[in-house]
Amino acid sequence: MDKKLKNFIFVLNCGSSSIKFAILNPDSKKTYLSGLVEYLFLPDTCITWKYLDKKYKQIIGSNINHKFALDFIIEKILLKQKDILKNIVGIGHRVVHGGIKIKKSVLIDENVLTHIQDAALFAPLHNPANLIGIKIVMEKYPILSKKNVAVFDTSFYKDMPETSFLYAIPYNFYEKYRIRRYGAHGISHNYVAREACTVLNKKFHSLNIITCHLGNGSSISGICNGVCVDTSMGFTPLEGLVMGTRSGDIDPSIIFFMHKQLNMSINEIEEVLTKKSGLLGLSGVSNDFRYFEKNYHLKKEAKRSVDIFCHRLAKYIAAYTSLMENRLDAVVFTGGIGENVPLVRKLTFSKLLLLGFKINSELNLSMIGGKSGLITEVYSRPVFVISTNEELLIAQETLNIIKT
Repeated sequence: MDKKLKNFIFVLNCGSSSIKFAILNPDSKKTYLSGLVEYLFLPDTCITWKYLDKKYKQIIGSNINHKFALDFIIEKILLKQKDILKNIVGIGHRVVHGGIKIKKSVLIDENVLTHIQDAALFAPLHNPANLIGIKIVMEKYPILSKKNVAVFDTSFYKDMPETSFLYAIPYNFYEKYRIRRYGAHGISHNYVAREACTVLNKKFHSLNIITCHLGNGSSISGICNGVCVDTSMGFTPLEGLVMGTRSGDIDPSIIFFMHKQLNMSINEIEEVLTKKSGLLGLSGVSNDFRYFEKNYHLKKEAKRSVDIFCHRLAKYIAAYTSLMENRLDAVVFTGGIGENVPLVRKLTFSKLLLLGFKINSELNLSMIGGKSGLITEVYSRPVFVISTNEELLIAQETLNIIKT
């Protein structure tokens, strides 16, 4: 390791069913340690991590919760890397929702923790998990307790126009209760948009692109002249595209029907729409896209689920072209599905030939496993796969906050 390098940032991203973590240098952009805990609350909770180019994998138990997994990460992995730990200057936490008051990255104190807790109303699957990560790390690293930084997904949408963020309900619901579109996945959309500037040779303030973050949670954002002008996730991350277990867009009257005609409680309906719908609900089998890719041509429930997923995505891409002020520089795919499932990219853009998109089959098939690049024909509107790196953006934001 280069002993001249310091200013390491520990980045923690606690999701609803997974935990990502990394130690990296935001100046050199080099990652020294990274890892992922998958399948929380399921059999065979698995952790994979990489340290200085050496990879490790371990099953850490069944039905593991966030606290157990974080204790494993800290005690079994991080505390053993003393040469890195001594150079950690801050901890950056991804937080999905900043609520009404927090619109930029901030140093965490008790007041910030309260705001994150209050904002759990808008992100019930995510903010509570984010809070668990923050509190455990602050306990395990008391020496850094004043250098924990929250980086919010919702910050990317702070300049979104009211034509996009207001709902067509009585205006006083916005004035009094701040019911509006907030968005999510902003860190990822922000990162890949800035990476797109490099490949397109454009300044961020003149960038017109559509970014698609596709994973267990999926969203799409329209960025015009460097400002996010619309995004698919709304008051909560439940709105928008078809997701792993979330329904995305539905007729609100379905909720009334479920409550009045099916005698379902509000809690039961929320459970269905957030945890039992999406790909899991459509297939009745899984929310893991590896299953759908493998079985698309073999099982009707897999084909049905993927086709609906791509249908909804294509509609959003087409709609967002109307926001680009007569120029669309590119469409970008990122996230676990966006980066690794050529089938989704092929099916989606087969519906958008009218808009001038034409996928190059060979390029499309080659863009998997973290690769980034163009996947369209030379005469097509450009579509790029860009591997997201939320951890790097979080680390850069964290270092900037600590230095100010």
